[in-house]
Amino acid sequence: MSSRTTTPPWPLVALFTAGYLAAYLLPTTVGRLDAALPLTTTEAGAVGSALLLGSATAGFTLAAHVERLGPRRLARAGLLLAAAGYGTAALTTALPAVVAGAVLGGFGSGTATAVAATGIAAQRDPHRVSTQGLLSVSALAGALYLTIPQLGPGHGLPLAALALTALLTLPATTRLAAPVATAQVARERGPLPHLRHGLTLAVTLLLWSLAQNSLWGVSGRIGTTQAGLTEVTVGAVFATALGAGLLGVIGASALGARFGRALPIGAGTALIAGCIALSATATDLPTFATGEIAWNALYPVVLSYLIGLAASLDPRGRWAVLIGSASSLGTAAGPLVGSLLSAHVGYPAMGAILAVGLLLITAPMTWVALRTTTLTTEHARYQERERDRAQAQSRTAAEQPEYRPAA
Repeated sequence: MSSRTTTPPWPLVALFTAGYLAAYLLPTTVGRLDAALPLTTTEAGAVGSALLLGSATAGFTLAAHVERLGPRRLARAGLLLAAAGYGTAALTTALPAVVAGAVLGGFGSGTATAVAATGIAAQRDPHRVSTQGLLSVSALAGALYLTIPQLGPGHGLPLAALALTALLTLPATTRLAAPVATAQVARERGPLPHLRHGLTLAVTLLLWSLAQNSLWGVSGRIGTTQAGLTEVTVGAVFATALGAGLLGVIGASALGARFGRALPIGAGTALIAGCIALSATATDLPTFATGEIAWNALYPVVLSYLIGLAASLDPRGRWAVLIGSASSLGTAAGPLVGSLLSAHVGYPAMGAILAVGLLLITAPMTWVALRTTTLTTEHARYQERERDRAQAQSRTAAEQPEYRPAA
């Protein structure tokens, strides 16, 4: 999506919400697959990983092609795929159909996310738009965590919620910018800028997301089995935690770039490591709630700065999509890794391993943020030049005399 498009932020926020919601609902999706279908805990985690792997695959496939194929067309196709895939998985109990539907739905979610990430990178303030997206998806996920347990058992409810969200987002695609002319896109193609920074951020964010979602994928089972809580109570804790995430995102939006990106990313990741270790050791409601709420308050704050950092690496959004897909790859592996670790070493040891891993990647992530402090200014100047050029072209076209053929 070219920086010369006039896409308003709200359709991108809607797409972001539809694309990210699957990851936010992962604990209840995996937990219900485990409880309602003939699956072991590890197998249910593998289905969740397959869903998110489909999302990551879409991002890697489409990263460099959003402009050429057209954001409007891609977004509609992605949302329809998500609705069809998740809807099929919700309506059947046949395991092959559930897995295939989850993967297809994940690919649709990833397509929507790729379009959203490309458009967010082209905005004047990518961090502000990304925080709005995180605010939206946190609010929706929190509402669903309160609602789904009241609607009854079964594996289909969270999947049906994902399908319905995709369908409700379809009208927003009419406000996406039209595709850029093929010749124009060809002229703008070039190598990815800031290759070393981009690759470092992609690898570290993959590991960062892996650690987060290894715990997030089994958090529901920690609450119900280790802490002895009911599903309703666990759902209430998750809803409260996501509410704390809303406050965190609002705070991140208000804070903006006042302290740069390095401090929120570095210090926030270190604090998240402590929260993960605490949550994994929970044997009662106070400890479980404290760890989950503090963790979810910090997670979207750090993620918003990471998304903004990825967007600043390339105003055309290619790094934003690729790094986001790397994050989805880590997210995809999370449920399976969390299930395997918890099955072999137990929840507390799993939390300690994940916390140490997060601390180890804090340094390279902070280094990228420190080394790219000038990229935000470069991005703003690029946007300003493109807007000035587009306005000049419009004025020139308007001043051209109308051609009238001779009689």
